[in-house]
Amino acid sequence: MTSIPVSGLDAASLAALGSDHIGNVFLKGRTTAGAGAVAGVVRSARAETSSATLGVAPFVATDQEGGQVQILRGPGFSDMPSALAQGSMTPDALRASAFEWGQELAAAGVDVNFAPVMDTVPSPAFAPQNIPIGKYQREFGFTPDAVAAHGIAFAQGMADAGVAATVKHFPGLGRVTGNTDTSTNVTDSTTTRNDAYVAPFADAVRAGVPWVMLSNAFYPAIDAANYAPFSPTVIQGMLRGDLGFQGIVVSDDLCDAAQVSGFLLDHRGADFLAAGGTMALCTNETLAPRVWQGIVDRARSDPGFAKVVDNAALQVLTAKERRGLLPR
Repeated sequence: MTSIPVSGLDAASLAALGSDHIGNVFLKGRTTAGAGAVAGVVRSARAETSSATLGVAPFVATDQEGGQVQILRGPGFSDMPSALAQGSMTPDALRASAFEWGQELAAAGVDVNFAPVMDTVPSPAFAPQNIPIGKYQREFGFTPDAVAAHGIAFAQGMADAGVAATVKHFPGLGRVTGNTDTSTNVTDSTTTRNDAYVAPFADAVRAGVPWVMLSNAFYPAIDAANYAPFSPTVIQGMLRGDLGFQGIVVSDDLCDAAQVSGFLLDHRGADFLAAGGTMALCTNETLAPRVWQGIVDRARSDPGFAKVVDNAALQVLTAKERRGLLPR
């Protein structure tokens, strides 16, 4: 999955979708132009992608959490409260509101929402130090139970509207201080494989959430050798094995995120898939072709990895078939 500017396709995104056949898009940036303008951008992306993928339509994703993390605004989009404010609603009321927000996304052609955040911040006092989540009130509350109840309600409301929710950032960013987008060496030395803070993700899997996004952080108490997106223990052992998740495992950004800057760009997507991931996300359309080429080159030289890629592609195509995105 590569990014396209929410304001409209640029030369780099056109090349990534057309020449490189990248089949899924993420609406990046911020807009207040409203639903009509966004729908036009989505139509252009779908046309460009489908023409390069034998009619297979893309998943179109965005970040529409609420509060300070809401990419799409303007006529046709509600002003969504922060997740912390959503956490003060009853789960039933939140599900009803999320259904309305999801309908707005669906009307604009968006079918995947990279939300809700299922990270548990330990306390209100720690929240300002938790730069990726607590500082921006992206948490539903300060206990795993509160996070699970409200995150699942949000996800179910999206599903009611026909939008696939994506719980993130597995196995949790609530205890870190650095932001993996802008900092290196972001480490959570506390969370363990059977940690209580993993419970909201487990509850969401049991509730049937279709997508999970990986954290880019390092969890040495879980896997002392690998960052989460490159960890078979995190993806295959915990998420697939312990939690029994069978849906799409999408990475967090593997291109511009400072946390992964020490890894060769051409290897990041391939390493994520080799660890058990399904869809590599690159939110820089100028760099996405290199991530794509790295996957292709490894598949051509390694038959075992080629089967991994085939299996991941089949899983995405199966999900697209259920969504009516395959040609008829």
